[in-house]
Amino acid sequence: MGNTLKEMHDVQGALQCYTRAIQINPAFADAHSNLASVHKDSGNIPEAIQSYRTALKLKPDFPDAYCNLAHCLQIVCDWTDYSGRMKKIVSIVADQLDKNRLPSVHPHHSMLYPLSHEFRKAIAGRHAQLCLEKIQVLHKPLYRFSPNLAPDGRIRIGYVSSDFGNHPTSHLMQSIPGVHNRARVEIFCYSLSPDDGTTFRQKVSRETEHFIDLSAIQCNGKAADRIYQDGIHVLVNMNGYTKGARNEIFALRPAPIQAMWLGYPGTSGASFMDYIITDKQTSPVSLAHQYSEQLAFLPNTFFIGDHMRMFPHLKERIIMADSSNPGEQVKDNVAVINAVDIDPLKDVANVTQVIMEGKHRDEAVKANVTVAELSTTSGINSMILNGQLQTSVNGVNIQNGLATQINAKAATGEEVPGEIMVTTRQQYMLPDDAVVFCNFNQLYKIDPATLKMWVNILNRVPNSVMWLLRFPQVGETNIHVAAQQMGLKNGKLIFSNVAAKEEHVRRGQLADVCLDTPLCNGHTTGMDVLWAGTPMVTLPGETLASRVASSQLCTLELNELVAKSREDFENIAVKLGNDTDYRRAIRAKVWEGRLNSPLFDVRLYAKDLEDLFYKMWEKFRKGEKTSHIIH
Repeated sequence: MGNTLKEMHDVQGALQCYTRAIQINPAFADAHSNLASVHKDSGNIPEAIQSYRTALKLKPDFPDAYCNLAHCLQIVCDWTDYSGRMKKIVSIVADQLDKNRLPSVHPHHSMLYPLSHEFRKAIAGRHAQLCLEKIQVLHKPLYRFSPNLAPDGRIRIGYVSSDFGNHPTSHLMQSIPGVHNRARVEIFCYSLSPDDGTTFRQKVSRETEHFIDLSAIQCNGKAADRIYQDGIHVLVNMNGYTKGARNEIFALRPAPIQAMWLGYPGTSGASFMDYIITDKQTSPVSLAHQYSEQLAFLPNTFFIGDHMRMFPHLKERIIMADSSNPGEQVKDNVAVINAVDIDPLKDVANVTQVIMEGKHRDEAVKANVTVAELSTTSGINSMILNGQLQTSVNGVNIQNGLATQINAKAATGEEVPGEIMVTTRQQYMLPDDAVVFCNFNQLYKIDPATLKMWVNILNRVPNSVMWLLRFPQVGETNIHVAAQQMGLKNGKLIFSNVAAKEEHVRRGQLADVCLDTPLCNGHTTGMDVLWAGTPMVTLPGETLASRVASSQLCTLELNELVAKSREDFENIAVKLGNDTDYRRAIRAKVWEGRLNSPLFDVRLYAKDLEDLFYKMWEKFRKGEKTSHIIH
């Protein structure tokens, strides 16, 4: 009964059922494990850990409970006997694959553990097999496809996602359907989730040529029929094995070409997915064996962000300066003002252009920065100190950047804030004079080897701090303890709360350098921090999830921030920390590159996607076998 309620997303009902089962039989290990899973899905990680441990005490040989416990410990950075745990996960998976069982490690978590590429692909493959088994009961005949295009000569593209709404995937791609060239392609967006009432959902449904809500069609067979009737040529899977996916639709093959794109950072392991849309840096052909799909390359990074449209107020940043301290060296990321319209500011401040100059390979790199010199900043400082929402400077309203409750839709990124906003290090307890390294990822992406690199960097850069998020809060203490054991001096780690989207992106301007997590990179968070003008150092591994940040940096032509080893990662970060000239030059390159490189260019990206879809179609039309599209 509890399992049924859990399937129906009745969390309270499921909790009551499992708790009752435990009351009746306290030694029932499965009930403890099921209860733990409900806690885990609800974000109550400490309770989940406790219940999984109880289940394992009652039934030591319980792979599902063990692997779920391991994932919970990863979420909160509890690294007790880390290497022993990793070895055990690998041996559990090996045994389960050997016996042809569904592995206890979920495909989306497989990149966190030292599994072979074959194992990762096989884990995904078992989940794909489940989808094929589920659709067999429908006894549907195979769909037949014509090698001809629609009468108007356009290719029909179907984007399938449960994330057309307030979700990182929409934050990245919400403008794509609307900017596609309607003379070349006919776009269908199939939503697997109901309308969440956000402007993200409205934008996609309004701007795409056809928007179909498949959440109303619960039967996968009927949903696939609808897609087939629409005559889709290329069907795009944006979920993979993430929450809300309905891969059974793809297993029914309602389109002649099916491709993975953007929403899932790995292979589907599925015979029914033809291509994975990626790029030569993220998925080099030398690593093609880890994918079940054929590689389809975009010319730049396969990643995209809608930041230019969502956060235009961050295109320019105005450095706040106090004219009563004339000799003070202006830093570009201690106190920053952002606004779409800065004209009102000109009435109360002396607004000037300053050139920030840095040295890069004996070359001067320049970036224009705007400085607003106020006769006094005391009003703004006291607003921040006292936690006031806003203040008036000679009749001009300036909003505290922390006061995101003033406009809920601006906070989520659904609207562009109209206010003049001030963001300062003081708001986040960051020292004004320190070199601030940051990482805004969920803490599960950190492993002991990553933290050790960060500790070494912080110890080699005097007066530096590392800015992290309580993501989740229970991880904070574990990170502090682990870092101390690794020899980090006290006070060098500063944690902030998770913020709403707009504040999260805007506050990235206060950091000097972002240190990426090699195990699983910042993907959306990488784009967020780069849009804020903050450079990122990364170390690519072999998995797709570990190579995305390097692909973003290569598109910005900042290959020198892509490390070749752990030692190299530390050296790059230390150079950025200690060499002010170099740091300024690299920051200037990021600042210019945001607007001038293809990284945030949605229109160019849409055109490149169309070219790729045409290449896929051409192969199918000629009756060729699917193969890599890498030129």
